[in-house]
Amino acid sequence: MPFAALRGYYELVHAQERVVEPRHELTEEEARELSETIYRVRRGQIVRAVHYDRDAYVTTTGCVARIDLIYRTISIVKTTIKLDDLRSLTILEDPEASAGYTQGTPS
Repeated sequence: MPFAALRGYYELVHAQERVVEPRHELTEEEARELSETIYRVRRGQIVRAVHYDRDAYVTTTGCVARIDLIYRTISIVKTTIKLDDLRSLTILEDPEASAGYTQGTPS
């Protein structure tokens, strides 16, 4: 195990690299587009989410593990994001569409 003379130093350095951003309020058009995308998202799709995390916007890309409209959260890989923290959501890949399936029958 490596020796760490300054415990917590590297975490502090990484925290200082983060630029503080104010939260962006969505316009009506942005909110409508985001809402439409949220309702199209299904488990297993690859998505890119830009969301507010503590004090800045972060981009998370990965496979949707779970979407819960009751608790208003989406889980991308192991990251759970509140839908209210989303700024944008883009569907990058749909595994069912890329596999060539239509209505449950292979093409």
